[in-house]
Amino acid sequence: MRETADMASSVLHFAGDRLSEPELCAARIDGHVVALGEGYLAADAIESPALRAASLRPLLGADTAATHESAAWIHGAIESPPARHSVQRITTTRKRYRPADPRCRYRTMLLPDADLVRIAGAAVSSPTRTLIDLAREGCDPSIVRDILTLFPQALPEALARLEASVVPGKRAALRLLRA
Repeated sequence: MRETADMASSVLHFAGDRLSEPELCAARIDGHVVALGEGYLAADAIESPALRAASLRPLLGADTAATHESAAWIHGAIESPPARHSVQRITTTRKRYRPADPRCRYRTMLLPDADLVRIAGAAVSSPTRTLIDLAREGCDPSIVRDILTLFPQALPEALARLEASVVPGKRAALRLLRA
């Protein structure tokens, strides 16, 4: 069964929706909910990519997507969310001012639609794009291994795209992916 944004909203709670932040913190202390992304998950719910993605919707909004380690966490390749989420612009209009948010590392380069997937209403970089981005930044090889375990079809496309591109970190990324 595919999880939808509506299914996620029944077990995922955000401060100000039905309960205030203090009420949700009290529920967490009592063991009724656990923190997940920007919200709280019912303690008896099973964490999934749809729930992780839905938990970041307030942070992402309509104009950015989760990328890099944040996308790897949503896809299930990283167990814990990163301390700072990576988000990237997905709209063609560039905003003149974006307030600094210490929870995010914002990238202004446009992320093409071809590199996006929608999970529970949140924009997330595709597994292939996530693999390319992390490999170019020289991430921990275990993250690459975990992404490839979940999405083995991403490797041939990632290699082909990197070989055809002219981008910083290309050689190191190709070495990492071939290893």
